[in-house]
Amino acid sequence: MRGGVDIVSRNCLFREKTASSLSFWGKLWYTGDGRKLPERMTEMDVTIKALLDLSRSLAGKRLAGLQYPWEALEHIKDWILEIGAGLDPAEYEERGPEVWVHRTAKVAPTAYLGGPCIIGPETEVRHGAFIRGSALVGAGCVVGNSVELKNVILFDGVQTPHYNYVGDSILGYKAHMGAGSITSNVKADKDLVVIRDGERRIETGRKKVGAMLGDFAEIGCNAVLNPGTVIGRHTNVYPTSCVRGAVPADSIYKTNGVIAPKE
Repeated sequence: MRGGVDIVSRNCLFREKTASSLSFWGKLWYTGDGRKLPERMTEMDVTIKALLDLSRSLAGKRLAGLQYPWEALEHIKDWILEIGAGLDPAEYEERGPEVWVHRTAKVAPTAYLGGPCIIGPETEVRHGAFIRGSALVGAGCVVGNSVELKNVILFDGVQTPHYNYVGDSILGYKAHMGAGSITSNVKADKDLVVIRDGERRIETGRKKVGAMLGDFAEIGCNAVLNPGTVIGRHTNVYPTSCVRGAVPADSIYKTNGVIAPKE
């Protein structure tokens, strides 16, 4: 790269204009020609506080009591039941057992709503959507045709508009999943999911963990987010990418695992 440095980690390749500007990336890096860079980088902050605006979800106060977003997965069902029981019947219609739908939401007659679930105001659930249960969907969301949701929290403004699978995942405010993009929530070897952040490993203790998307994350069409993927705020993922591990905020995940900071 002219006038710059190619930075290689064990998992990804990073390109920047100068090595001195890389304090934002991982912990242990090498230049393209094998020269080791100083170990003065910091790990990504994958906490709830760093990823999510908690004012944008009915689960916000409950999430505030946890450190990491995947810790909420075991609580989503109970949280929906607690929140649902306290919703105003003048605003939310209970359309089935443990299924609460805001009266301004639009739900296609061919969509399936499995309880417990909450569908927020001004949200659109389109033809053929399959909500298996334990789905807390916020205000102004889109759950599109042939989309499947299971054990998820969708913050306000989230869009999953076309052929998406979102399971055991949390999608932050105004996160968007392009057509055909999915969250893979179980490893092929069925081992417990580990969050990978550079050289750091965080045990989840769970067999099923999908993806944790920060606010305004943009996932390209047909991308696969592997179990335990964490996408930082305002980060874009290229179409058809196969993503694993933690991707920092304000960055672009490109082809073949190349990550570049936004300018």
